[in-house]
Amino acid sequence: MRSIFRGRKRRKSEQTAKVEDTATRVSSSLQENIDTIKEKLCHSQDLVFRSIEFNGQKGVLVFIEALTDQSQVQKSIIKPLVKVREGKLEEVIIATYLQQTESFDKIIEHLVRGDSILLFSRSEQAFIVGTDATEKRNMAEPDNETVVRGAHDGLVENIRVNLYNIRHRIQNPNLTVKFFRVGTETQSKLVMLYMRNLAHPDLVKEVEKRIKAIRTDTIISPGFMTEFMEDRPASPFPQVLYTERPDRVVSNLMEGRVVMLGEGDPTAVVLPVTLFAFYQTPDDYHSRWMIGSFVRFVRLMSFLIAFLLPSLYIAIVEFHPEVLHISLIYSMKSSIEHVPFPAIIEALLMELTIELIREAGIRLPSRVGQTIGIVGGLVIGDAVVRAGLVSNTMLIVVALTAISSFVVPSHEMSTAIRVLRFPQMLAAFSFGFFGIVVGMVIIFMHLVKLESFGTPYLAPFAPLRVKDMKDTFIRLPIWKLNQRPHDPHPQRMKQEEPSRGWKDDEDN
Repeated sequence: MRSIFRGRKRRKSEQTAKVEDTATRVSSSLQENIDTIKEKLCHSQDLVFRSIEFNGQKGVLVFIEALTDQSQVQKSIIKPLVKVREGKLEEVIIATYLQQTESFDKIIEHLVRGDSILLFSRSEQAFIVGTDATEKRNMAEPDNETVVRGAHDGLVENIRVNLYNIRHRIQNPNLTVKFFRVGTETQSKLVMLYMRNLAHPDLVKEVEKRIKAIRTDTIISPGFMTEFMEDRPASPFPQVLYTERPDRVVSNLMEGRVVMLGEGDPTAVVLPVTLFAFYQTPDDYHSRWMIGSFVRFVRLMSFLIAFLLPSLYIAIVEFHPEVLHISLIYSMKSSIEHVPFPAIIEALLMELTIELIREAGIRLPSRVGQTIGIVGGLVIGDAVVRAGLVSNTMLIVVALTAISSFVVPSHEMSTAIRVLRFPQMLAAFSFGFFGIVVGMVIIFMHLVKLESFGTPYLAPFAPLRVKDMKDTFIRLPIWKLNQRPHDPHPQRMKQEEPSRGWKDDEDN
């Protein structure tokens, strides 16, 4: 009995496999194909079937209403088929994309992308017609990367628009575009861009290998993807650069870096990067070199202020008041003598308050968010000082720290500094200046070991390359920047020799 039962199960599984094999191929029965499409798409009610006739054969046009450009369907498919009843379908359909297939899996894949399908009776071939809709928005300047001078457009959620925006700036046949599908369930479209004559082949191969190695159901945004690709996911420091500015994308491509774009997200991912790339903005190159250098140096100093100022205050109050001038000691003593908490509790209380205000300002509507900032900065700050919970000096320290963290152009780097500030404050409270030094040494060791796709994170500072210092801490004049940065290992280091032609003519 068991063997008979097993034989029946085996025959049943073989029959099921045969049914599945036939279901994955287009049938000669039109109704059977329609039923298969309905079943595979769970009888979705936005699935549209339009009866047609061509070459004396009955057929059906299938598309998903929410994803398809219906004006394009009317213009490219329905009108030509109504006007011309006979002939070759390839000559009648005027769509830019037309492909034949026998696979139902491919049919379903293109339907959910927004394409249309043509099926005919007594035919085991289906025709895929490109009719996907593209919802566009204005290419406005990103709110988190505004500049005083320069281009005021930004990337959008549509890959085609973004590629146009980039190709419009780089009219060069060496700009290479590669498409990928990532996510077994979502099948998210991903684009990799690089300059074939500049980007190192090993870097391109490594990025391709990591993209193809991603195994997950869903990729919603580039942030999902980069966590699968980073060298050190446990590091608090970002190892790729996020930007929504096409001019910034172009400048990184011309340095030999690789850029990735995702469908449905206006963010471009630039790799490899170094620590100093997060403190550079387009404004540095749109102003005079001395002004740009000064502003960049201020940004780099803001990194130290945002990271060290609260811990220095705690260490001085708890361990090392002798480093201050006697008059300043009396001023600070009068400010903190009525505060019932140690300096670490003051700092944690105010830092957490600042974080709450920051998050509230982001989540609330813009008009209400501004009100929250005023209330948090004036009312709460004044109230906690009057109540004796926080000293005036601590309030100044926290305010300077918050302002310094806002100066960082990259949100990811700003977040990393905010997170690392808390263990540094605890080290200062426990061991004073010694704890601060130990914490900084640990972080510096981590930064020295950290890499972004094979590029040292502290380049060109470690390893030291003096030639690359021209555009790191300061920015020298553009005509002095005659070499590309070494960190992405471009194929051509030397740029076309920048020169001031009018000056050379006068010298001659």
